[in-house]
Formats: sequence, C-alpha cells, structure tokens
Amino acid sequence: MRIGTLVLGCLLAGIAHGQVVQGGLELRWGDAAPEAAARLAPRFEAAVALDGGGRIALDPDQARRGAGDLYALANRRVAVAFGPAKSGGRRAVEAIVAVDEPAHGTPHIRSGQADGVAKATLGATRWITVACRFSDIAQEQKPVDFFRGQYGEQAGQLGHYWREVSYDRINLAGSDAAGWYALPHPRSHYVTSEDGKDKADLNALFDDCTTAADADVDFSGVVGINMMFNGDLDGYAWGGGRCATLDGANRCWSSTWNPPWSFNNLAPLAHEMGHGYGLPHSDNSDGDDDTYDNPWDVMSDGWSNAVADPTYGSLPKHINMLQRDRLGWVAAARKRSFEVGAARTRLQLDYADRPDSSATQMIVLQSPATPDPYSGTFYVVEARRRAGAYESALAGDAVIIHRVGSGYRYEAESQDADRPPADVANNEGSMFRPGEAWISPDGLFTLYVEAATANGFTVVVGQRGRVTGGEGARRLK
Repeated sequence: MRIGTLVLGCLLAGIAHGQVVQGGLELRWGDAAPEAAARLAPRFEAAVALDGGGRIALDPDQARRGAGDLYALANRRVAVAFGPAKSGGRRAVEAIVAVDEPAHGTPHIRSGQADGVAKATLGATRWITVACRFSDIAQEQKPVDFFRGQYGEQAGQLGHYWREVSYDRINLAGSDAAGWYALPHPRSHYVTSEDGKDKADLNALFDDCTTAADADVDFSGVVGINMMFNGDLDGYAWGGGRCATLDGANRCWSSTWNPPWSFNNLAPLAHEMGHGYGLPHSDNSDGDDDTYDNPWDVMSDGWSNAVADPTYGSLPKHINMLQRDRLGWVAAARKRSFEVGAARTRLQLDYADRPDSSATQMIVLQSPATPDPYSGTFYVVEARRRAGAYESALAGDAVIIHRVGSGYRYEAESQDADRPPADVANNEGSMFRPGEAWISPDGLFTLYVEAATANGFTVVVGQRGRVTGGEGARRLK
C-alpha cells in the first residue's frame, strides 16, 4: 500500500460519513496586466480532476488547510477527503494527501514536517508553445520563430534562464513552438461574464488549442504547454496545471495561458511557468493584499527592477531561495539551519546567483514547534547582487530576508526594517548591508551583516546590539 494511502486512512478515521475522491490536483494562478488603471486582484483556483471524468472545485483556504503544504501537491495525483455535508449542502475539504510516488523528492526545510514531500523538478523539462487565434481575431502578433527563440540557450532566453536559476538542475532541451492554429470559436465563447467580471474558460481554451495542434505536436514527450492567444483573456495571464489525456498520456501538464502582453515579455511568461512548476506567489511585509510588490522575486514583481531586452522585453529576475529549495535545486551543503537559542555563529553567505559556490547560500532560522505543525514561522536568508543578465537592475547588493509560514500558505514575504514598510520592497529597509542587523518580529532571531566579501557577505547569527526603531524587523546601529 502506498504511503499516501496509509496517511489518508489515518486522517479519515475521524471523518464520519465523509467522501473520498482521487484524481489530479490542478492549481492555477491568475495574474493581471500591470498597466491596468486599477490592477485586478490576483486569482487562485484549486480543483481535483476526477479519475472518472469531471472536476470538483475546491475552496482555496480549505484546500490549503487540508493539505498543509498545498503547493507541494500541484500537478500530482491526490486523494481528497470531504467531511459531512453542512447545512448549505457543500462538503468541506478535510484532508488532501498525495497518492503518487514521486521519483525525486526534497523534504520540507522545517523540522517535523515529514507528512508531505515537495516533488523535485530535475533534468529535462521540455515545453511546447502552441499559438492559437480566436476565430474572430485575425492578428498574429508574433511569428512562431519568436516563440521558438524564447527557449534559446543564450543569455536573456528561457533555456538559459531556467538553467541559471536552477543551478543547472533543470533544462528546457527539446522545447519548441507551433502555430498559429485557428480556434473553433470566437473569443466571446471562451470569455464570458460571471458576477459582472470577465471569466475565461481555461479548460475549453486548453482543450481546443491542443486539439487544433494535435496533428503537428506530440504532447506525450513534454512537461509543460505554453499557450499563446492573440487576444486578451479575462484581464489575466494564467499559470498552473491542467490534467488531461494528450497523445495517449494521461497526466497533469504544467500549463500557461498567455495573452499578448504576457508573451511579449519573458518576465511574466517565466512567472506563469513558475506556477506551472507549482510555485506560489511571493510578497513583501507591508500587510496589504497586493502580492506583486517584492522585486526580489519574479514570482512576485516581474516588472520592477527588471532588465529590459530589445527582443524579449522585461527579463525575469531570479526566484527566492525557498522556492529554489522546494524544487530540489539547492544542495544540502549550501544550506544552514538554526534553531532558537543556537550558539552565536559567524559564516560566509555567498550570493545566490553563484552556481559554483562551496559556501552557504541559504540560511534557515527555525521557529519552535507548535501544536499545529503548519502555523509556525521560519525565515530564509540569502544574498543578492546586481549582476548578470537577469539581476543587474536589482535595487542593490544586500542580504535579503523572507518570512515563511503561518496561514497555510508557504509564501515568502521579504522583510522590511522601515516603519511603516514600503509599498514596494526595493527600498533600503528591505536590504541589509554591512554594519546593519535584523531582529525577527517575534524577537527570537537576530542576524548581523558584518562585512562584504568578494562572493557575498560575512554574517553572524545571534549577534546583538543596540536596537532602534519600532516593532517587527529592526535595524541595529
């Protein structure tokens, strides 16, 4: 019996008259165009694609709580346990567990969380771009060779980018593009109004676009499908997963749905591909509901502090070290974890972009265990610099700290020493430089940036000094 099935059995013991279904877990993120007068709020959807056909939409918050780390289960086969029906007739999600057997996995970096394993993304991850046009829109904004060139191995192209950001743990070898293919319906068939808002039928777009390309494309050998559409969708570009049968292969495909504003720039396209790999958004610590205000991570703000390319538009910056680690890209020798009360330690923290580093590149500050294993908080520390094809427009060279956990989201929030925190985390408060230190909002951790080195910074975990400023992240004088 598979481990996931054993865990599910234990969880179901306390669920009377519940229901269990199995299928593929589809997670999808909708990201609005940045130039809109009033930027639309991000969207997030979760559903289980049933083995016998059909789908059950899941309440996102219930799904997060039921899974603990929902994002670790993206595009995987899962079992979902529903509790007894409530008065309104809708059953609440009680538990979600994996019932597949990943070939590779990396345990959560927090101790005591062996209930789930994030599925590592390693080796060849071949993508296919399929360009499709609505039957009532004739314009084809880019030639197919443009999309094919996006996968190239030169600096500023996606093949090069994903090799660099993964420390060469993944590649896009064999990725290609095809199109343009005519969809059988006009845009109005796929984009309708729901509660006064445009809503794109992503499943119909996927089905019709891949069907139109099927004669030319062998989908069985690809991991992901980038769909390019020649008109706006519902104000969003989308990334995540779609479970379907293509060319005899039934599985969950990493998928993106891109309007022209998205495919004209590599940054939003890489952002949506990140969702296809199962990565959530990142954020900053200003407390608002805008997740697009952390320019240290393409999974948050792909536009600010971005390098501009004459061919491929805004280029993607790197992703934070937590997300790199979730996908299995950070070697164990490059990580150091510290529990509360650990002895004062001085160490070299190398820049995160160094592929040949032999020093620490990721520091984890671990909060104490809590009765609820998913409600705790931990911090991930990394060093970033203005260098290379993707990072040369960053706000500065500095130590960057992300808070993770609490609320079942596993989304990283960059920390800010300014009070109040800046709206966008490209300010001095988000950058910790030599002579400055940070104390965690709960007062459990202190990190002092002692000096700059040729490869990063010397930092001291446990160093204390005179504290100035308000609550939360603070700077030592």
